[in-house]
Amino acid sequence: MKIFVTGAGGFIGGSIAAGLARDGHQVRGLVRRAEQSDELKRLGIEPVLGSLDDRALLIAEARAADAVVNAASSDHRGAVEALIEGLEGSNKPLLHTSGSSIVGDASGGESSDAIYGEDNLPEPTADKAPRVAIDQLVLDAAKRGVRSAVLCNTMIYGHGAIPSAASVQLPRLLRQAQKSGVVRHVGPGRNIWSNVHIDDVVDVYRRALDKTPAGTFYFIESGEASFREMTTAMAEALGLGAPQDWPLEDAKQEWGYEMASYGLGSNSRVRGRHARELLGWAPERTSVVEWIKNEMV
Repeated sequence: MKIFVTGAGGFIGGSIAAGLARDGHQVRGLVRRAEQSDELKRLGIEPVLGSLDDRALLIAEARAADAVVNAASSDHRGAVEALIEGLEGSNKPLLHTSGSSIVGDASGGESSDAIYGEDNLPEPTADKAPRVAIDQLVLDAAKRGVRSAVLCNTMIYGHGAIPSAASVQLPRLLRQAQKSGVVRHVGPGRNIWSNVHIDDVVDVYRRALDKTPAGTFYFIESGEASFREMTTAMAEALGLGAPQDWPLEDAKQEWGYEMASYGLGSNSRVRGRHARELLGWAPERTSVVEWIKNEMV
C-alpha cells in the first residue's frame, strides 16, 4: 500500500510511518525541514519536503496515495480540507489524529470523576471547539466517499522511532525536573489522564488503515494515572525528593497557558471501546507508572 503520512518527522507521525514502512508499505512522509530527510530515509520513509500550508502538495499526495495518515497537527483545518479534497470519492482511508484534551477540564490539578466515552462527548470548551469542529469535518468526510476516522489519542508515553522527537507531556515534566532539581506537578497533582504507549498507538493505526468503518471516532487509551502518581514515579527514577505542588500561575510561566491548563493541569479521563471491538486492538502496555520508573530515563 502507498501511504502518505503528515508529521513524519514528529513523535507520533514518525513512529507510525516507521512502523508502516517496517510492515512493507511504501510510505511517503511530509517533513518541514530538509535536514530531517536522512533520518526518515534510514527508517525506510521517503521524505516529502513541505508544510501543512502547501494545499496543492497535500491534494496531490492524497490523490496518489492508497491511504493518508494526518499526524502533523490536530488543529490545522486547511490541511484537513486539502486531504479530504484529494481523497474525495475514492473510499480510501484518512486517519486523522486528535487529542483527548478535547474533554479536558482545566481543573488546576484537582481531580474529577467525569469519564467520557466515544458516544458521550461533552460540549467542548471555547478553547477546544475549533479542534472538535475539525474532528467532525473528518467524520463527515465519510459522506463524501472517504473512509475517514478520528483517532483521539490520550497521553502518549514511550520512546518513538524518531530520536530527535518526543511526546508532549511527560518530557516537559522531566525537563523541568532536570533543570530545577525538583519534580513538580500543576496544583495538587490529583488530576487524572488516560494514557497509551506509543507502540500500541502504532498498532491501532495499522489496524485502522485496514479495518476502520467510515466515519468512526476512537479514543485510544489503555490505562490512566494521576499526575501525582506519575511525578512520584519520576522523582524515584531521578533519585530526587518527593514531587512538589506548583500553583497554576507559576506553571503557566514555565509551560504556557495551553500546556499548563490543559496538557498538564486538567483531567482527561476516557474509555475507548471502538478500537477493541471494531479493530481487534489489544494494547500490550498498560502502566505508565511502571514505564516511568523503569524505562523513561
